[in-house]
Amino acid sequence: MKLYQAAASPNSRRVRILLAEKAIEVPMVAVDLGKGEQFSDAYRAINSRRVVPTLVLDDGTSIGEVPAIFRYIEEIYPEPPLIGASPKERALATMWERRAELEGFAAVMETVRNSVAGLKGRAIAGPHDYEQIPALAERGTARVLNFYADFDDQLGEAQYVAGNRFSIADITVAVTVDFATARLKLPIPEKHRALRRWYADVSARPSMTA
Repeated sequence: MKLYQAAASPNSRRVRILLAEKAIEVPMVAVDLGKGEQFSDAYRAINSRRVVPTLVLDDGTSIGEVPAIFRYIEEIYPEPPLIGASPKERALATMWERRAELEGFAAVMETVRNSVAGLKGRAIAGPHDYEQIPALAERGTARVLNFYADFDDQLGEAQYVAGNRFSIADITVAVTVDFATARLKLPIPEKHRALRRWYADVSARPSMTA
């Protein structure tokens, strides 16, 4: 297998963390987003959406989209389980990871892509060009703050996002917090003590440097 990815890509980092948690070494192929390598004919043949990451299997099959990559890796390398060890755990991990992606990660992405000058005309990642909408950036900031509040409530009841086991949901929430802090200057507010407790614990995991 090979993982086509970019060091600065939050989505690529989600996959790198999963691989690190499972102690799997996969050759990495760097895609320079700043130089637009994702739009090259060579990369388009690998991923028609022209985004990273993409996992390319030994037989040449390309798997894009982080949840699909998560699922494939979990099935071929089930230990340690990061999408749950029982039907209930798998359902909860999938549910909370989906919520984290929709309510947190997507909100940060929406805010960044609709406000950064260098992304003018590229408000949505992928093969098509879309103009920025400043109002979406403003709304995105509000969404991120609501995400923090909602997940603080959840973590007041559980050790990890989806329960008592570290999972893909924790990976996505951690990357979202780092993304929001670095790009939007929106760290977790002091009042969200449960979320801050969880973040301190998870950030200390060796995989988070991936």
